[in-house]
Amino acid sequence: MSKTAVIVLNWNGAELLRKFLPSVVAHSPEAEVIVADNASTDRSLEVLKNEFPGLRVIQNSDNGGYSRGYNQALAHVNADYCILLNSDIEVPEGWLAPIIRMMDSDQNIAACQPKIKDYNRKDYFEYAGAAGGFVDTFGYPFCRGRLFFTLEKDEGQYNEACEIFWASGACFVVRKHAYMEAGGLDESLFSHMEEIDLCWRMKNLGYKIMYCPDSEIYHVGGGTLSSGSTRKTFYNFRNNLFMVYKNLPRAVMVPVIFVRLILDGFAALKFLFGGQAAHVWSILRAHYAFYSSLIRLTKERMNIAGRSKRIRFYNAFKGSIAWQYFILGRKTFNELDEKRFR
Repeated sequence: MSKTAVIVLNWNGAELLRKFLPSVVAHSPEAEVIVADNASTDRSLEVLKNEFPGLRVIQNSDNGGYSRGYNQALAHVNADYCILLNSDIEVPEGWLAPIIRMMDSDQNIAACQPKIKDYNRKDYFEYAGAAGGFVDTFGYPFCRGRLFFTLEKDEGQYNEACEIFWASGACFVVRKHAYMEAGGLDESLFSHMEEIDLCWRMKNLGYKIMYCPDSEIYHVGGGTLSSGSTRKTFYNFRNNLFMVYKNLPRAVMVPVIFVRLILDGFAALKFLFGGQAAHVWSILRAHYAFYSSLIRLTKERMNIAGRSKRIRFYNAFKGSIAWQYFILGRKTFNELDEKRFR
């Protein structure tokens, strides 16, 4: 049994493995590095065999996306800490030690993430996680260092360790027993927001999610689905509704879902007037998928409630992040009122 395992999930990413895996292997002496392959049909397995012959490879039976891929892989990994690392990430020397120190410091920390910066602009934060994730009252996610389309330059403004709401799936450091206790990643989500959903469930079990600024990595992003993908739009809207319904406190669930339907309608109009009608269809499909899944989601919610200490918000922003950004013009995390975090 190794204390720490770095698990890189791959699907048809032979060239990404060639480009980024060498830095992971070279700079992770404290961990066992593993590649979990989601039934790739390209030359990935050949590349791993010929160019990384000493590396352990877990071959998943199918491409079940991020959630099923990691659930399958972690069933074969015996380690205290599992680091779920995207295949399009470069890691520098010394990136892993601060993470392990943070996890060792408090048994109540279920997960953490490093500072995530842009591979192509290394002095800027990267979209998928930046300096730690949060949600607002309506379940919309945002990050320190990234609000909607505004990416901040790293000038040391987020150099303090702190508790966050969710850790990025691009580099998701998780205590394995907490992962299993919470039920693992929700395979129905397939891809997008599955790590937020898992963090929410772990927080409801009483665990903490942390940001570790002393560790820094560089993420390309958009390796699986580009930001303009209609499929990505579908997953983002559908999965967010799934997550909010499953995890919100009962007292606020109905009004929040009602407001969400209105806000999603405004998002659809924005796409429509922007000449992106295909994305409107993706939002409509997402809502249909939500309505048609309500029986299953209700059962999951009851299961979560049965395991949780209480279903509530932790470190959530009280109010609408969209209102703050688009109406009040607050483009950075530090412009938000800290008193509105509960």
